[in-house]
Amino acid sequence: MMSEAYAIIAEKAGGPEVLVKKPLDLGKMKPEAGQVLLRHQAIGLNFIDIYHRSGLYKQDFPANLGCEAAGVIEAVGDKVKGFKAGDRVAIFTSKPGCLCNPSDCRC
Repeated sequence: MMSEAYAIIAEKAGGPEVLVKKPLDLGKMKPEAGQVLLRHQAIGLNFIDIYHRSGLYKQDFPANLGCEAAGVIEAVGDKVKGFKAGDRVAIFTSKPGCLCNPSDCRC
């Protein structure tokens, strides 16, 4: 597992200046039942992310952004079938969060 990780958070609606880098405590990151912990190797940044950050699309702030990611599974929670640590995966979600959430970094 990586020794340090960060989340990119929009503290309020606005331009790129509202984005802040916050450290994550990887020691506290354990996937729950049905979840995996993904080490991102690539993330997508698209117009929808700009719309979320700017407030054009309703968003609760502070907000984690991002709807696409690809990487390697670091750990799997109970009840996960068909995936294991070390698998490479890509994801897309309609709920932002792929730039990590400082409380749980689940996407």
